[in-house]
Amino acid sequence: MLRLPKFKVEYPATVNEVVNLLSQHGDCAMLMSGGTDLLPNLKHRLHEPEVVIALGGVVELRGISKSGDGDLCIGASTPLVDVADSELIQSQAKVLAEAVQQIAGPQLRNMGTIGGNVMLDTRCQWINQTYFWRKSLGFCLKKDGTLCHVIEGGKKCVAAASNDSAPALMCLNAILHFITPSGEEQIPIRELWDKDGTWNKKVSRQHLLCQIRIPAKELSQNGAYLKLRERNSIDFPQLGVAVSGRLDGKVINSLEICLVALGPRPVVMKKTTETFGGLDPHSNEFESQLAKFCAKQKVRPLPNIPGDCDYRKKMVAVYLRRAVIKALQ
Repeated sequence: MLRLPKFKVEYPATVNEVVNLLSQHGDCAMLMSGGTDLLPNLKHRLHEPEVVIALGGVVELRGISKSGDGDLCIGASTPLVDVADSELIQSQAKVLAEAVQQIAGPQLRNMGTIGGNVMLDTRCQWINQTYFWRKSLGFCLKKDGTLCHVIEGGKKCVAAASNDSAPALMCLNAILHFITPSGEEQIPIRELWDKDGTWNKKVSRQHLLCQIRIPAKELSQNGAYLKLRERNSIDFPQLGVAVSGRLDGKVINSLEICLVALGPRPVVMKKTTETFGGLDPHSNEFESQLAKFCAKQKVRPLPNIPGDCDYRKKMVAVYLRRAVIKALQ
């Protein structure tokens, strides 16, 4: 049986108390919301904090509402099941509802939170193992070692971003509201990511994600999320495809496509509206353009997660077409 390391748990009741604890303990502390990812990682000794700050009692971090200017606001500690089941999100941010509905399984969606999924640590089949297993291979770049087992001679970790909610929120140009001991920050989610899988975010681990805000102008678009995985529940994505957009009659007026699980950060596919605008997503012309587009974008899955790389690469165009047709039908 894998056991947790020793650490102290703090149970703040307000955001101010969380910030004070972060200021007091600094890098020795870690935030925990649902704990569905953090607790297994602690058992594997991927993290060794002195203090874990449990956010479950901070009521102000939960809830789904519309702001006065029409933005959709989601508290970071809102359970995934509440996001998936919200009629407001289903009607106005369909791509997000579909993505969250496919995270893990029902029990984990009851425990896990939307903020926890956004801030999910990267995963790799060489790192998400027991300490004994990792030690036998000399560890790796992400923790305790100097070698990358995915790319020979690699200088940066390429563990995969595996958070289903991230590409959906990127399609919707969501804004993330953080609070830190030094003040508040608002960061567009598209600017959050770094390409080093050791920590693939441009904010520190001491940034408390408080709220996710989707601008009013991004709401009520058509959207869809498709997920490639071995089983229809529990599994992390081998590929995640988020699509949002609008039709003009039967042809594409606007289109956003974001991918996850291909590398250390979610990917925004560029110039999608310019490439596919005016095309019928059911047409042979659209299929032909899509094949050329994927080749030009140089989509390269890595052997960092379970699943054959060549198969995953071939599935990119297949899932993209399916997602676009589903979103814009």
